[in-house]
Amino acid sequence: MKRPLLILFAVLAAAGLGYAPQLIFGAPIESTMGFVQKIFYFHVPSAFMTFLGAFVSAGGAIWYLVNGSPRGDRLAVAGAELTVLFGICVLVTGPLWARKAWGTYWRWDVRLTTSLLLWMIFLAYLFARRYGGAGAKRLSAGLAVFGAADVPLIYISVSVWRSIHPKTSVVSTLGPGMRGPFWFCVASFLFLFLVLLELRLALERSRARLDELHLAVEDHLDANS
Repeated sequence: MKRPLLILFAVLAAAGLGYAPQLIFGAPIESTMGFVQKIFYFHVPSAFMTFLGAFVSAGGAIWYLVNGSPRGDRLAVAGAELTVLFGICVLVTGPLWARKAWGTYWRWDVRLTTSLLLWMIFLAYLFARRYGGAGAKRLSAGLAVFGAADVPLIYISVSVWRSIHPKTSVVSTLGPGMRGPFWFCVASFLFLFLVLLELRLALERSRARLDELHLAVEDHLDANS
């Protein structure tokens, strides 16, 4: 991503996240749950970004597994870290909402369980990549692909199995006063996601370049010893 575009996205993300609370505060109050429903405007966009991170990571992992591409590997690890980051937001905001809606922070509902599983898979990815030894990159790449396969399961879970979680149709049935703030929040989170992804990729590129320089120095020293 070109630097001017990165700066533009960063400004849009900061402005969007700064203005979002005003839009959310001004949105209509849901009749059943009341004011606490407004956590929806953060919870669902965080879930969208979690899913996007999983797909980005899986795409990079497949690229790496097929071609051995370092760029694919960098994309996979960056996507995995963002999946874990936004997944934490989902797993924090969800129980806060559930406490009001269901009277408890957690139930082993199918959507909650599969969402927790997704987060744990990508957390395992990071541990495997860090401590997996010689085959760590390929092992973690396999975990990324496996984790992304959980995303469709999360999405359809409320339609296939009995669930107390709101249906996926809740987004498409939002009233006009809620629809605008919601999609504004989604756009703001998306800009934030893209900025963090590019910064994480830049860090990986710098690390790769540093490793190349270390090898070049070692080769030079060996050649002159």
